[in-house]
Amino acid sequence: MMTYAGGQNICGATIGVLCLESYFPKPPGHIKNPSALPFPVLYEMIDGVNVPDLLQNPSRDMLEPFLAGARRLEREGVRAITGSCGFLALFQKELSAAVDVPVFSSSLVQVPLAFQLAGGVAPVGILTADASALTDRHMAAVGAGGVPVVVEGLENTQEFAAVILRNERHCLDLEKVEHEVLHAVRALQKRSPDLRSLVLECTDLPPYAERIQKELKMPVFDLTTLATMVHSVVARQGYRGIMPW
Repeated sequence: MMTYAGGQNICGATIGVLCLESYFPKPPGHIKNPSALPFPVLYEMIDGVNVPDLLQNPSRDMLEPFLAGARRLEREGVRAITGSCGFLALFQKELSAAVDVPVFSSSLVQVPLAFQLAGGVAPVGILTADASALTDRHMAAVGAGGVPVVVEGLENTQEFAAVILRNERHCLDLEKVEHEVLHAVRALQKRSPDLRSLVLECTDLPPYAERIQKELKMPVFDLTTLATMVHSVVARQGYRGIMPW
């Protein structure tokens, strides 16, 4: 007979997600579309905070709802916590200090890893929603301050910027976004042909990661790759295989 500790309303969700308020479509690969994620998730909506707010006007006043949301997710039993926007990197230390479970606020946590995996010499490419909003403070907050990077943003696009950055409407043309994303990664590679890895800051970009990799022919990191790894280390499973007779 085995006795388990109770106290959680919901069981079995390993990854908790702090969600900004947004209503455009999230295709498979997005952290807010659980249908294609290889791990169970629990969502916590942070009402009233949207993408434009976090990118253009981050403040200490904005932090408290995220801290409260992280604590609620921890009480519900998740084993690790992330967020639905890479710019939450700015609050990595505060979120980690608020709970006792691991926190990975942004895919940018992977920048030092990407740098080392590629030999520790070539800069890491970063494709971000808005290059003008991504600061040294964001990078330093996730331990990536000393890593050489080359950044390309999507702030000057039409479809992506109108829907995701400016919140002008909820409908989204995925084909147009893919075209804009591929144009951006080509520009990034042209600017820095010695790139050997790419990190997608924005959680809206993983749906295009396969196409990006075919274009660049290099490792591509995003929030889904990071969340999958974290899930694997907080919910270990036994190995099954065969041994000699």
